[in-house]
Order: sequence, then C-alpha cells, then structure tokens
Amino acid sequence: MPLPQFLSLNPVARKRLRRFRQLRRAWLSLWLLAGLYAVSLCAELVANDVPLLVRTGDGRLLLPVFAHYSSDELTGDGSPLAPDYRALDASPAFAAAGGWMLWPPFRSGPNSQVPSEELAPYRRAQVRLTPVPGVATAAIDDHLAILSLDGGDSLMTPPPHGWTAHRLDDLWSLPDDLRQAVATRLDNQPAPEAEFACAGRDGAPDVTIRLLAFRPRRRPPSRVILKLLEADATRSARVLAWRFRRGEDTPEHGADTLAALPPPVRDQVLAAVRDTFADSQSAAEETVAGSRRYGGSAEQPAHGATTLEIAGRPHTLSCELERVEHPFRPVPGHRLGLDDAGRDVLARILYGLRTSLTFGLVLVISSMMFGTLFGCLQGYLGGCVDLLGQRAIEIWSALPFLYIVILMGSLFGTGFWLLLVCYALFNWIGVSYYMRAEMLRLRRQPFVEAARCLGLPWWLIVLRHILPNALVPLVTFVPFSLVGAIGSLAGLDYLGFGLPPPTPSLGQLLQQAQVQREAWWLIAYPSGALFVVMLLCVFIGEGVREAFDPRRQSRIR
Repeated sequence: MPLPQFLSLNPVARKRLRRFRQLRRAWLSLWLLAGLYAVSLCAELVANDVPLLVRTGDGRLLLPVFAHYSSDELTGDGSPLAPDYRALDASPAFAAAGGWMLWPPFRSGPNSQVPSEELAPYRRAQVRLTPVPGVATAAIDDHLAILSLDGGDSLMTPPPHGWTAHRLDDLWSLPDDLRQAVATRLDNQPAPEAEFACAGRDGAPDVTIRLLAFRPRRRPPSRVILKLLEADATRSARVLAWRFRRGEDTPEHGADTLAALPPPVRDQVLAAVRDTFADSQSAAEETVAGSRRYGGSAEQPAHGATTLEIAGRPHTLSCELERVEHPFRPVPGHRLGLDDAGRDVLARILYGLRTSLTFGLVLVISSMMFGTLFGCLQGYLGGCVDLLGQRAIEIWSALPFLYIVILMGSLFGTGFWLLLVCYALFNWIGVSYYMRAEMLRLRRQPFVEAARCLGLPWWLIVLRHILPNALVPLVTFVPFSLVGAIGSLAGLDYLGFGLPPPTPSLGQLLQQAQVQREAWWLIAYPSGALFVVMLLCVFIGEGVREAFDPRRQSRIR
C-alpha cells in the first residue's frame, strides 16, 4: 500500500536516508539512543518500589504501578494510608490467603529510601590489629643516670647489665632543651610541662619524653621523673587492617599480611570475625522480634578489644561491623549503589535519563520551530522587518540567562516546565541566524522567482519551495543542539538552579559526588551515563552531517 503524498519522501531525501543508514556507527547510535529513551519512558515498569500486579486474597487483580490503593483496599485494616508492599509481600498471612505480587526487575523507586535491614547482610567487618604503644617511667639524677625504669620492657629488650648501669643519653639522643628542663627541676625552679622527641641509639626505639609541670618544694629534688612513650607505635604502617565479608575467611585486601601472622593469632582474628557476624545476626533477630512484640528495637551488642602478643609484642585486636550509612556502596540488588539519601542510584539514573532526554527533545523541537519562524520572516521579507528583527534579537540575546532563571525560580518556583520555557526563550536565537541566512540565499533563486510569477502567496512559496531546501543546516544542527540541552540541564542541576528535589537528575547526583568524594559510584555511573548519551548524540550528528553533505569529502565508518 503506497504512502500518502505528504508522507512520501522525494528522491533526494531517500538518497540521504540511505546514505545515513550506510554509516554504521551513526545508525547504531540512533537505535541505541532510541532504545535508552524507550526504556526510560517505561521506567516505572523497570525500577519501582511498588509491584506491577497484585492479586489479593479475595481474587481481585490490582495495578499499583498505574493507580494508588489504600491499605484498606488490600488488607481491610481500615487504614487510608498507602500500604507497605514489601512487608505485605513477606507476610505469611497474605500468602496463605492466596495473594501474590509481580514486581519489576528492580524493586527500588527513584525517591524511595532503601530500608537498612535490606543492607544489613552486606555489611563488612573491619578488623584492626594495633601494636600497643610502649610506655615506661624513668627516674634520673643530675648526671642523667637511670635510677629506675618501670615498663622499659615494653620499649625494648633490657640491656645485658640492666637499666641502672646506663645513662639516659647512652640509649637516646637528648636535645639541649631536655637537659635544661631537667636541670631547672633539680634546681627547684618552676617549670611548665614539656615534651621532647628523642632518637634511639644502639637499637633503642625513638621515644617521646614527657616531663610534668614542676613547682618549687621545700627541699630540692634529688631525681626527676620522666615518662617515655614509643614514638612510632601508632603509625599506620604498623597497624594491620582487613575487611571481611560475611561467611568468608579471606579479606578483601591484604590476604598476604593475614597469612604471614602466626597460626594462633590468625585463628584468633578469624574467630573474632565469625563471632562479630554471629552476634550481629542474633541482634538483628532480636530487633525484628522486639519490633513485632513491643514496637521497639534492640540494640546491637558492642564488641570490645582483645589483647594478644605477636613476637613478644602486645597488640590490640578490635573487630566491628561497619554502619549502614549513606551513601552506601554497590551491593546485590543495588548494583550501582545508593546516594546520600539512601535511594537507588540505578533508579535515579534511569528516571533522570527520561527527564534529560525529554527536556532536550522538547527544547530542541520548540527552538527549531521558533527559530525557523523568525528566521524565515526576516530572511524572506527583508527590509525593515529584517533590520528591526536583528536589533530586537541582539537586545534579547544580551540579557543574562542565568539571572533570569534565578529570578523566575524565586518568583514562580523551580520546575521542569519553567526551566523549559526559560531555555526556549533564548535557545532559538542561533537557529534563527541559520534560517535567515538560508532564506537570504534562496529567495533570489530561479525556482523562487518562477513561483512568484505563477502568483503563489509568499507563505506558500516559503513552505513548499524555500523551506525544504533550507532544512539541511537545520537537520544537521538538531543532534548537537540536543547535546547542548542535556548538558545545560545537568549543569544547572549541578549548580543547584535546576529541577527541584527530589526530582531524579544526573546533575544532582554529580553534585552529591562533589560532597561525598569517597563514594566513587556517585561519580562513575552518573557521569558515565551522561557521557554515553552525549556520545551517541554526537555520533548521530556526525552521521547526519555526512549524509546531508553533497561533497562527501570524508566517510564515517
């Protein structure tokens, strides 16, 4: 069946379409972009926190994804509020009554917070094995001879002849300020609290020597008490840390350092990890039971530190579960992670793509329409219309766009349609320049003069003869205008002048990534989605430009 005349393509248009289809990269990009937009338009059927279909106990079929139902309509409890579909689906009474639910592939909506109970099984255990810093108390005389050294074994192996056979400066390099501070105290002069870093000698570790504040006494003291603290005991290089997942005895990182530990110590570390996960499981069960029985919650028991020895050195073993804090990393069921409000990033990206592509397409279509209209009027009529129109466009384009967006947002509130109107008021100017130039070039062509001689009205000449020949720059301009519109919306959302929260937006996710810099998934996935969409648009634009170029100086493969 042949197509109607207004839908049929002329030979030139068919040739350009055939040439575009031969450019495989552009043709594939067009289908991929169309597929992404189609999936985003059906986002409620892909990612949603309400089921697609519900069969109640009395045999009724409900569609919560398309209509709102109260809890009373599903369970008959008399509540007008929205039901908790997750809890209802997990209820044995609902299943026993013959009810069931059909869920979308991803059970998270763009604005719904993921429950902490759903993330609790994926928490990791953080294990730290920290050396206990050596602390000793020394008493010295006016010749810096060591009279006693309590706790010196925690610093180093005692010398062969004992501590009292050595002077303090035999084991550590003492700064002059320390010697002066000791002399001041022995002279019974007031002295403030002081602290000195001293390097070790002959295998002695570096220490920090601390002297307490001194007040004069009736009799001058015969000794000075010092406190020696091991300087490098708490350095991160000597602290061993691992992260374990539930049910695994191999850490995510540092398996070689764990294997290098003595077997008894390694067994203690793994036992502490298993006990931590077991206690968290029992605490979670008590929490659920307490919530059901009393409407309260049970707290998770705290885990203390254990002291053990490695090569004669005391170490502190601590093991604790990470907290469920947002943003949360990617886990099964939420493969792209959660944002700072506990919302699924995949759902936010999917709905945000729909918003961005819809905004871009509507803006490009409206800009093309208004730009074509004003450009045709200026270029074909010319004279005073062209002159006054150009001056008006120059004045209008000089207005600060961002200030207008802020002003309109403060007056009427930010929203999708307000942003679209503000952008459309300025985005058509560039298109009008192209159309004006094409009209000025084509209006003196012989076929236009022939149409005038036939007595056709000017508007019909523009629509049927000039405009089809002037659409070449307009069509090639569309994909790149779409890139600019999507990027502009993401930029405004990133700056905080775009769509109001909690509207899903790629720019808003990137704004979160600026604050939550440790959440790499907030940087990688939204920026990756934005990059892919813009790249597809650029490939399509290159293909259209190549297909409409009569010279065809280059080919896109």
